Amino acid sequence: MEILVILVPLALMLGGAGLVAFLWSLRSGQYDDLDGAAWRAIADDEPPQEAPVKR
Repeated sequence: MEILVILVPLALMLGGAGLVAFLWSLRSGQYDDLDGAAWRAIADDEPPQEAPVKR
């Protein structure tokens, strides 16, 4: 039972650190454009080039 004296404050500190990280990510704009990254992942980077004409 003495271990709870260490584990409970440790769990509270880790939870608080996670909350601070989440709030930081909200304020820095990480969740502003959720659909843009998905479309950029499947979009073509370069337009297809035509095959050279052989004469």
